[in-house]
Order: sequence, then structure tokens, then C-alpha cells
Amino acid sequence: MKKLEIYIHIPFCVKKCDYCDFLSMCRKEQVRENYVNALVNEIKRNKDFMKGYLVDTVFIGGGTPSILEGKQIETIMQTLKNCCDFTDHIEITIECNPGTLTQEKLECYRRAGINRISMGLQSANDDELKLIGRIHSYQQFVQSYSMARKAGFQNINVDIMSALPLQTLESYSKTLQQVTALNPEHISAYSLIVEKNTPLYDRVELARKNHCEILPDEETEREMYWLTEKILLEKGYDRYEISNYSKKGLECRHNIGYWERTEYLGFGIGAASLYKNTRYNNIKDLISYMNQMTDDAADCGTVIEKESIEKLSLEAQMSEYMFLGLRMTRGVSVKKFEQEFDINYTDVYGAVTDDMIEKGLLLRDRDMIRLTNRGIDISNYVMAEFLLE
Repeated sequence: MKKLEIYIHIPFCVKKCDYCDFLSMCRKEQVRENYVNALVNEIKRNKDFMKGYLVDTVFIGGGTPSILEGKQIETIMQTLKNCCDFTDHIEITIECNPGTLTQEKLECYRRAGINRISMGLQSANDDELKLIGRIHSYQQFVQSYSMARKAGFQNINVDIMSALPLQTLESYSKTLQQVTALNPEHISAYSLIVEKNTPLYDRVELARKNHCEILPDEETEREMYWLTEKILLEKGYDRYEISNYSKKGLECRHNIGYWERTEYLGFGIGAASLYKNTRYNNIKDLISYMNQMTDDAADCGTVIEKESIEKLSLEAQMSEYMFLGLRMTRGVSVKKFEQEFDINYTDVYGAVTDDMIEKGLLLRDRDMIRLTNRGIDISNYVMAEFLLE
């Protein structure tokens, strides 16, 4: 049977971080409970879409999924188990933030079959954490990380960020050293993007109006980027994707599925799906979602409203294959491309591939085409060259 991935969106947070433009919000316990009930109903309603598939990964993201009670996560996972078939070695991840984890919740996660924790740290410097609006200290992160280890979790990811306000090369290097000393199996290292309509964006713009720059300059940001790979490689982490590093064999299978265009279903507000070469996005309005997913509506077979539905053309599918696949350091397979689309690779991408190779941005190694180190540095430019529409 074909493999399928599942994404479950929990949009709630204790406090929205100052840099965050994700679909997240602060809501009281009763609203969160109502949302869980709606999620359960949505999963039940979509069980027919999961027939004929084996679910290979589940990712519970947010928001801050660990804000929910452990029993609520168990309820969601039990509903999913009742509605689909899991592979024998399924990867099930939940995102957690320090300050929201308890031993009881971790025990519930284990009972629910969750076997991977993704923990948001961002920085080991408390001042930097305050500047981006995080609710926790570094010490609270260490306590949560230790709790997860004691609960038996042997696959933990830690998220960190560079180019934070007032961050220096030295402070970022210290974050890398402190995180690797904890020996997590996986590290996601992202560079901060200051998005419009966030408190951080307003603060940065105000500082600039006053002729003050609170973000690291471009050269420092670039040095942070290079330092990430240098230190993580020294500590035994393989870079398998532009922003992701892991111990050997412990790459995030769920994310690899996205980059390889494995089919997936998303549940919850704003959740995206890729199913039979059609991309769907759930509505983002919380109240509308919960109203449509009441017990009565679900019993009547009411279909949840989609914000967008896009049937992908052949050109869009091939474009996605390239610009998603090139994110991985191993690159893309020409043979698989030709099998997937029943078309000669050279006829579609021969010219642009030769051009990128000549510029030193791509490398062809037998069947595989991948980014060079220079290509990774300007990956957005390279990937844009593979868009067909």
C-alpha cells in the first residue's frame, strides 16, 4: 500500500512570540477542548480518504501542541488509530515548548505512541529569548529536555535560530555549543525572518527610524550560517537538508516526505494537504471551523470548507519535485523524475541544469543532481530557475 503522512495543527499558545506569523493564538481551556472535539470529528469524517494507505508519519504541530492536556493528545491519537492503518515503524512527532511540558503529559505522549519530540529553544541566551518574546528561560528548556529523556524519549529535535536581535557571533556560537552538549538526535537551525504584522517587525522598523539597527548585519548573519554547519559537523551531525541536521539515520522522516512530495492529509484550521496531486488548505477561522465540525454537522457528513483547492498541473508537479527535492543535500534523482512523470529530464530541465552546473551552483553525480555549497548559499535563486509556470 502507498504511504501517507498526517499533519495535525494545534493553533494555541500561552503567548504568541514576537516574531511569529504562523496561525496561532491564545485561547482559554474551554475553547481548546471544543477545538479538540472538532479535530476528532474532522479526522473521523476523512477516514475514507485514508483507506488503501499506510500512515508512515504523524506530526502534531502548532502553535504549541504541548499546551493541551495529555489526555486530549491521547484522544486525538486514538481517533487517528481507529480511522487508519499505521506502518510498523511509524514516526510520530509532537512539538513542545518549555514551560508547557509536564511529566504527566510526557507519559500520556508515550501511551499515545508518540516517539519523537520537537522542542523549541531558539537561543541559549535568556536576553535573546526575551527580545523575541519567548515565555521560557534556557534553564527551563534544559529541565523540559531532561524530563523528556527521563520519560524515555530517544529521538528529540531542538529548534534554534540565528540572526536574532542583538545576537552576536559569540552568543550564537555558545547556543550551538550548549545545544550539542545535550546531544539531541536532531537540530533544526533557522535564520530569523522578520515578518510584517508582527511585534518584532514594528520594533525593528522603529529602531531603524531612529537610526539604530538591532539585527546583526548581513556579514555577521552569513558567518552565523557558516558557523552552524562547521560546529554541527564537528559534533557528529549530518546536514541532510538546508536547515536540518541529524545523527546518522535519525533524519525527520515526516519532513523528508514533504520534500519528496509524499501524499499527506492535514487536520485542523489552516492545515494543508497534498492528496492525489491536489493541494488543499483548510479554512483559517477558528469559529467557522468548530461550527462546521460539531457532532451534529459531522454526523450529517458536512464537508469542511476549504480556503483553497489547487489541482496541480504537470508543470507544477515537476516544479515541486525539483524545488522541494533540491532542499535535501542528496539532491534529486533524474531516474525517479523520469519514472514519476514519464518524460525525459533533459527535455524539461536540461538547459537550466547545464547553466546551473556551469555557474558552480549544481553538481551532477551520476543519477543525482544536487546543490553545491555555493548553491546552498543562494538556494532560493537556484530553485526559482526550476519553476515552469
